[in-house]
Amino acid sequence: AGVRQAADIADRLKAIPGMKVEERTSTIAGVRWFWMTYRQPVDHRRPKGQWFEQRVLLQHKSTDRPMVLYTSGYNTPTSMFTAEPTALLDANQVSIDYRYFTPSRPEPTDWTKDTIWQAATDEHRLIKALKTIYSAKWISTGGSKGGMTAVYHKRFYPNDVDGSVVYVAPNDVDNNDDSGYDRFFATVGSDDACRQHLKDLAKEFLKRRPAMLARFEAEAAANGWTFNTLKTPDRAFENTVMDYEWAFWQYSLQSDCPSLPSLDASDDELYDSLNNIAGLSFYTDQGLAPYVPYYYQAGTQLGWPTPQFTWLRPEIRYEDSYQPRTYVPADIEMKFDKGRAMRDIDRWVRNHGSRLMFVNGENDPWSSEPFRLGRGTTDSYVYTAPGMNHSARLITRLPAEEQAKAIADLRRW
Repeated sequence: AGVRQAADIADRLKAIPGMKVEERTSTIAGVRWFWMTYRQPVDHRRPKGQWFEQRVLLQHKSTDRPMVLYTSGYNTPTSMFTAEPTALLDANQVSIDYRYFTPSRPEPTDWTKDTIWQAATDEHRLIKALKTIYSAKWISTGGSKGGMTAVYHKRFYPNDVDGSVVYVAPNDVDNNDDSGYDRFFATVGSDDACRQHLKDLAKEFLKRRPAMLARFEAEAAANGWTFNTLKTPDRAFENTVMDYEWAFWQYSLQSDCPSLPSLDASDDELYDSLNNIAGLSFYTDQGLAPYVPYYYQAGTQLGWPTPQFTWLRPEIRYEDSYQPRTYVPADIEMKFDKGRAMRDIDRWVRNHGSRLMFVNGENDPWSSEPFRLGRGTTDSYVYTAPGMNHSARLITRLPAEEQAKAIADLRRW
């Protein structure tokens, strides 16, 4: 019976116009796994123009179970995984590449169509197509840029899903005011010594610039890394140093502070810490290339964080390079919309948002400019997981009473 049902669902998926379907071996018991591509217009306002194939991965349990739409905001993970709402609801799950992240990128590429509305409309068309099969309730979810994506989709198509669980999603509604990040780094955690040591280490990297650069350039040569986008290894090195404190709090816990090297540690130990926590390869051409669609959007609509690196002066040389324009190839034109798109999103959340669950990490830098509810927001909630970082599995990290309420609301939706 299970084999027959799998064949039936495969046939139904293949019958969707524009959908290509390949069933692959599942690694989760009781779940069928389908790799699909869905044909999407590059410009939804002009569907007679160019089209592209968008990658879609489906984990099928049963057509009478709820469906969780997982939006990563980047490339969708290509191994099977169970998002937290999927597990809590025993649901099906569909995940989707964000447009312009390879392989879901049209060629030739019109970058002006890499917008939040175009991407939301990708999701709207996909949901409409899949609802012909999965007619039970739908929940959208995502973390970080994926959480932002879920909010933007719900703003433009509020009736597509029955609720949204949004993890650690920043809301940069005023790109000129990033003081929230500075307050965060001045107060994060409960260990003053840990905060100060991270700052001191970043400055020590810069003081040992020749030794750090020698190791970085040797590693770049061994791996074939190039620096056409940031121009020099020195700029790439500095951008990594500016990421160091942020990356620690984003991916580590305060309890990891004792593992940090001392200020008088060897050059090798310091280099390893910078590399392991912030990742020196990221600001190479090869490291940046997969993320150009994100930086393009950050520099045109989303906004970007600009923390102040006062404690690194006068050692720092390229502080002004810490922005999206630096990370996008010069031949791609960019113009920031001065916050118009994000103000629209923020107004909608405050005045019309419904069934939104925002879950943030207390020690996550991205959660320091969060979405906030307003008088017009209904059936929506904000939670903060104590001591946690940048994660999309935070409901089960909430205090017991809040966890129970969050799960109850999700199941009610």
